[in-house]
Amino acid sequence: MSGLRPILNRFASRPIAVRLAVSSVFWSFAILLIAGLILQALYRDNTERAFDQRLLVYANTLASNLVAPGDPDRDLGPIGDPRFELPLSGWYWQVARPNAKPGEIRSSKSLFGGQIPSLTISPDDRFGQIRRGYGKAPDERNLRIVERDIDLGEDGRYIIRVAGPADEIDIGVRDFLFALTVTFALLGLALGFSTLLQIRFGLRPLSNLRSALGTIRRGEAERIAGEYPRDIAPLASELNLLLDTNREILERARTQVGNLAHALKTPLSIIMNEAENAPDEVAARVREQAALMRDQVNYYLDRARAAALAGTLGTLTEVEPVMASLARTFAKIYRDKDLAFELAIPPDLRFRGEKQDLEEMAGNLIDNAAKWASRKVEISIEIIREDDDRPRFRLLIDDDGPGLPEAARAEVLKRGRRLDETKPGSGLGLSIVSDLAALYRGSLKLDAAPLGGLRCVLELPGDRG
Repeated sequence: MSGLRPILNRFASRPIAVRLAVSSVFWSFAILLIAGLILQALYRDNTERAFDQRLLVYANTLASNLVAPGDPDRDLGPIGDPRFELPLSGWYWQVARPNAKPGEIRSSKSLFGGQIPSLTISPDDRFGQIRRGYGKAPDERNLRIVERDIDLGEDGRYIIRVAGPADEIDIGVRDFLFALTVTFALLGLALGFSTLLQIRFGLRPLSNLRSALGTIRRGEAERIAGEYPRDIAPLASELNLLLDTNREILERARTQVGNLAHALKTPLSIIMNEAENAPDEVAARVREQAALMRDQVNYYLDRARAAALAGTLGTLTEVEPVMASLARTFAKIYRDKDLAFELAIPPDLRFRGEKQDLEEMAGNLIDNAAKWASRKVEISIEIIREDDDRPRFRLLIDDDGPGLPEAARAEVLKRGRRLDETKPGSGLGLSIVSDLAALYRGSLKLDAAPLGGLRCVLELPGDRG
């Protein structure tokens, strides 16, 4: 049993169709094999019985000739089958007293001076009981032997042996086994084909359910549609209820985030307006801290909104139009640097998430690259295939600026961390990108760019149209 456990564990993660097919093939093969062995044994037994009956007819004929009036040691003559007259034909008979000498044994001409081997007599055998078994002929062929005793009273006891070639039994069994194998092979193929049809037909509702979930994930539907069998219909209903509940929770989260944004931004705006009218040092400190609070509030509100939207099923965003729009926008913003923005984006790629979040992440990275670039910013995408065949993609943003030492790259991703205070910004851009990517089960990494500057590697879930 312990040897089967690794095999069972290996099949535990296989598809249901594969597990059913393998199980069906295994048990069908086992059942057909056992049935074949049983039928072969029964056929051999019946063949031996039929062969023994033929030999017993000859033995009874010899017994009749032996008990007929006259000298029991006389010539018993032919018994009606010419094969007993042909030397070493495989068909033999022999009549002799117990412990008779070779010269006292009467036999068929086919024995050609040889003898039929005697069968082992069990202590439980009764006198006159017919014994059956196998032995070797004078020419070393296998023989099927029937042996019986005859008591002639005052004339003594005799042992009659009749033998025939065992090859006839073996050939009959082999022919039957060949026919049985061909029949069972065709039956196995028919059973396997019918099993595959049953599996395909039986698992079709699950395949339809999976397809329905795929349409929801791709944003082509909001609910699972269609009719399902009784045992799967409750699952489809529960999934629809889960989708509705998830949609309601996300809607409430959006509303609460919006309410919180209005509740916090208004007091901060009043504080900053009031501080504008007071020119002293305290007012400047208030304006500085209020601006920092506003940035922090915007950061956490955006993160809360993204956390709510990241779990939304069926939200897809075309990537190529977003990247093209951002490149045009930043080309205008940094027109004084005369930067060249080069794009290599697959036209059928879609981001599994909100358009606003993709714009937020890509926009921060392109803005950062444009700040430090000298003449060029390259934007490209690599497609990644996962084990579940759901693609992900890497957004690569390279610049030809001064780059960033490897030791400083991890520091830049920390919230609010800036390595150069001469550049504008709050220092939250890259940390926002990292947090948003994590909400979508993605990641942000910094590396050296082939252009000589910094490479931003943003990995996100995607889909091909």
